[in-house]
Amino acid sequence: MRYIKRNYFDYRIQGSLRWKLRLKRMRPLLRMIERQYALHGCVKIIDVGGTQHYWNLVPEKILLENNVTITIVNVPGCSYPSNNGIFSFVQMDGCDLSAFGDKTFHIAHSNSVIEHVGDWGRMKQFASELRRVADAYFVQTPSFWFPIEPHCMTPLFHWLPKPWRVSLVLHFDLGHWEKQQNVDKAVEMVESARLLDKRMVASLLSDSCITTERFLLLPKSYVAIKE
Repeated sequence: MRYIKRNYFDYRIQGSLRWKLRLKRMRPLLRMIERQYALHGCVKIIDVGGTQHYWNLVPEKILLENNVTITIVNVPGCSYPSNNGIFSFVQMDGCDLSAFGDKTFHIAHSNSVIEHVGDWGRMKQFASELRRVADAYFVQTPSFWFPIEPHCMTPLFHWLPKPWRVSLVLHFDLGHWEKQQNVDKAVEMVESARLLDKRMVASLLSDSCITTERFLLLPKSYVAIKE
């Protein structure tokens, strides 16, 4: 099982299934970058909840040729490297980007983050802020209807009643989630990811075009794009 998780579901491993799917997902983003460069002569991206490692999927040549700069925003308390090259790092709540003015950036980017920000009200704030600070956006989130929960990498986990999920987290290491030592921590872990379906994504990002990424014909994730 550990071999399968590592070689098929760990996006950090080059050549893994999730790595390949992410690479494919990046193609529309690359077209967005080229379009914004044609319009502005540079491309300012805000990546809310992202990492510098994620951008290794994009050839450095493309970023340099299109004069791309990337501001990576994460919640206070996260560790992050010093500003370097095209990357700068800011500690900030993605649901409140008030330090940035309207349309400060050309592209707002978020990959597998909106499902982590909290309840529906927080999700609406997050989506609203992304739309406010940039002309265009690229937002991806896993599908509720895919049978393998992407964070704990456990089949059917997210379809189980909440008490069952809490019990599983109390007794086992699951994917990226370590076994929790008490109920309080287990509930927090279970509530840290709230998967969405396509209608919910469309409601949050109503001015976007939404594509469904599929694996074995099943909806694996949704990508909402506004250019």
